Amino acid sequence: MDSKMKFPLWVYPQTMKDVEHLYKSDNCKSQSEFIERAIKFYVGYLNQEREVNYLSPMITETVKAEIRGTEQRLARLLFKVAVELGKLSHMLAASTNVDEETLRQLHIMCVNEVRKINGIIAYDDAVKYQQE
Repeated sequence: MDSKMKFPLWVYPQTMKDVEHLYKSDNCKSQSEFIERAIKFYVGYLNQEREVNYLSPMITETVKAEIRGTEQRLARLLFKVAVELGKLSHMLAASTNVDEETLRQLHIMCVNEVRKINGIIAYDDAVKYQQE
């Protein structure tokens, strides 16, 4: 175990009064132990600040990369959904005879419905609606 060393310490009187009043409440046996703990705490705080400055950019880049990957996956999925929707739209258009006014009203109804249900469309609900 390392032996302790003695060194001169210059502090303001108020700082020493704080040490005298607080060292026992911190379960320290002496004012020297309290001051040593305070120094170790401050050293740990400074080291932590350096580590945060080192880790923070790494964490930020990792999160950005994860978000980019998620965006790319979502974009690919949306593309596939758009293709399927296009196929369905063309099949329906080929098999039905819908006039412009009915198509416009259908568009307005769908916009309002999607707003109301926050974009969560269930096929079962659409079937029920059409059967009413």
